Order: sequence, then C-alpha cells, then structure tokens
Amino acid sequence: MTEYVKLEVRRALRDPGFIIMGFAMPVLMYLLFTNLGVGGDSKDKADYQAYYMIGMAAYGALGASMGIGTGVAEDKGHGWLRQLRVTPLSPLHVVIGRALTAGVTVLPAICAVLLAGRLVNGVHLALWQWAATVLLLWVGTVPFTLLGLGNGYGLTGQTTGVVSTACMMGLSVVGGLWVPIDAFPHWLAAVSRWTPTQRFGRLGWSVLDGRAPTAGTVAILGGWLAVFAGYAVLSYRRGARTA
Repeated sequence: MTEYVKLEVRRALRDPGFIIMGFAMPVLMYLLFTNLGVGGDSKDKADYQAYYMIGMAAYGALGASMGIGTGVAEDKGHGWLRQLRVTPLSPLHVVIGRALTAGVTVLPAICAVLLAGRLVNGVHLALWQWAATVLLLWVGTVPFTLLGLGNGYGLTGQTTGVVSTACMMGLSVVGGLWVPIDAFPHWLAAVSRWTPTQRFGRLGWSVLDGRAPTAGTVAILGGWLAVFAGYAVLSYRRGARTA
C-alpha cells in the first residue's frame, strides 16, 4: 500500500498539467489580483491580501484534489486498473491509495500560495493560524477528492479532464474563492452559501477571524461529502465492469 501511494505521488508530481493547475496558476493569480490595481489604505490592502490568500490556497487545493480523477480515467483507459487486480491490493485499497495520493499532493498546493502570501505580500498571521489554515484546508479537500475520483472512474480520460476543470472553475467562481460573495447579486450569494466551495473557503477564513468553523459550515460540507462519496462508489462499480 505504501509503495503504491509513493508510485502514484511520483506520477502526479511529474505531470506538467498538475504542476500548472495545482501550483503555478493559483500562485500567479494570487500575486496578480492582490498587487495590480488594489487601492485603499494599507490595512484594507493587508486584509484583502490575507482574505484572497485563503481563497487562492483553497482554489489550488481544489485543483490538486480533483485532478486525481484525470489520472484514474487515463489508467482505466490504458488497462492499469486491470493490472492492479492481479496485485495483492484490493479494490478498496486502490481507491484509498488514490485518495491518499490526493491528500499528499494537496499539501504543496496549499503551502505554495500561503508562502507567496507570507514572503511576497507580507501577510502576518500567528503561528497557530498558519498551522490551522493548512490543516483545515487539507482536511476540507476530501469531498472534492471523491468528486474527482467519481469523474475518473465514471468517465473517459478526455471527458474527465473537461468535466473536472468545468467543476473546478464553476465551483470556485460561484463559491466565492475568486470574488467575495458580498459582491454577488443577492440571489447568487444565497446560492453560493450552499456550495461546497464556499464552505470550504470558510474553513480558512474563519481562522483569519480567530474562531473555529461554524456548525453550519461543517454540516453542509458533510452533506456534500456524502453526496460525492455516493457518486464515487457508483462510478467505481460502473468503471470496474468496463475497465
């Protein structure tokens, strides 16, 4: 199991698409959006840089966690899943191994944006806030990992990439990771509050306010976790019959 996870992590980190979408793009977007055309006094700018740092760290984590599905779909098309059936790994171990792979690759994606915030923009947080932000965003990616796995097991390689990217971009925008929902129309802000990405972002934003995530945030994320877990299980069963 350990060797399998190591193999998958090495494969993910060698993927140029993963490096671009999981690391480079969120960092670039964060630095551009927080340093070009940002007015106001120094305190407002510092607050915006800290707020947007969380949003882009969540966006990078989202891309890294959902990107696991593209690799699954490609493996299914290349017959890798059939090869895994002759190993001592059970189907459950294979799925858990993929989920653990996403968990490992998500951490650098989160830390890359946080480092940019600290080293380039000079965002100041207490040590416990940095640690809590990393931990909460890391744990909060589990529902999106399951969504990515569901896409990977249920769709073809090319379709998975398109669908996962569309989900990632759409959920990020509607969930307020790019633009605060205070700038949304009332109806869109109401919808956003029920999205998994808005609640995912609130895990980190709550740390900036020095408090724990609310029960509502945890409950809504838990509901989406159940939905995406069911989707992943159904997709895996379907994919296992056709792989």
